[in-house]
Amino acid sequence: MTFKHNYDFDPTYGYDLDKLLQVEASITPADFAYFWQQKYERALQVTPYVSLQDTGRIVNHWRVFDCYYNSTDGVRVGGWLLLPEKEEIHCAVIWAHGYGGLDEPDTTWKLKHTAILVPCVRGISRSHHHPISDDPYWHVLHNVQDREHYILGGCVQDLWCGISAVLTLYPNLKYKIGMIGNSLGGGLAIFATAFDKRIKRCHFHVPTFGNVSLRLTMPTIGSTQALIDFGNQALLARNLPYFDTSCAAKFISQPSHWGLALFDPYVAPPGQFSAYNACKGQKELFVLEAGHFIYRGEGKQRRELRKSVESFFKTLGDCDET
Repeated sequence: MTFKHNYDFDPTYGYDLDKLLQVEASITPADFAYFWQQKYERALQVTPYVSLQDTGRIVNHWRVFDCYYNSTDGVRVGGWLLLPEKEEIHCAVIWAHGYGGLDEPDTTWKLKHTAILVPCVRGISRSHHHPISDDPYWHVLHNVQDREHYILGGCVQDLWCGISAVLTLYPNLKYKIGMIGNSLGGGLAIFATAFDKRIKRCHFHVPTFGNVSLRLTMPTIGSTQALIDFGNQALLARNLPYFDTSCAAKFISQPSHWGLALFDPYVAPPGQFSAYNACKGQKELFVLEAGHFIYRGEGKQRRELRKSVESFFKTLGDCDET
């Protein structure tokens, strides 16, 4: 499908589906797994000290709670916990947002017997944390000069600490955790899933941070443009390979579901597909005509994708330690 648009670049970047399915992953740094395993271990050492406040609201049969918990680096993460109005809870899903942030949680999910934690990662929405900017252009650059303290690593730890927070409330859900991520959250969720076996099923929607060297050649109106504009490309070449989802996806063994776009002015499709192609585990692909873009038929595709994702997570409550 060809779209009329006003961008001064082609948001397909000249790739059709066949070509997208051939995009290769980046070369993985030798200490990539060690780097992320160390971040994971540090997240596990955090006591979440969860705070819940019942808002008194019930929306679409979800009870809405304000939720706050501790993460690494002294960050207090804010968000929401959605609990089913009447059903028993058999599993939990962590839902990671995009760079637009959140004013309210999405209560349109039809996930039976499921608790949904909706955290705002550090610096964004309910997790404002000085001096981190909530502007995507500056957020994605925060501490990029220091891979140990680069913002994206901390954001992934926010998701891991979110799982720990849920498990302090519902320890019986230890092997029944799912992960859903959208755009920024999709990229973060790939890293989180790759190194946390507490996560049993995962869905990634137009995920960011694919093949670094490739996507930095592709103009965008998304956060990657800040990296393209960055003055010290040699520094990025040293640090960003550790934050490349096409490297992380190689470590995903859990069943995964992917919603990827053929046309996307914010997250270049070749980057999205580089992560999908690198994932060697059991996976499902839902192809979207476009991402981050309004088009004829978008609503229908979104509804179809939602049904597919909800069906994918139906068995989450049946997962066990294996």
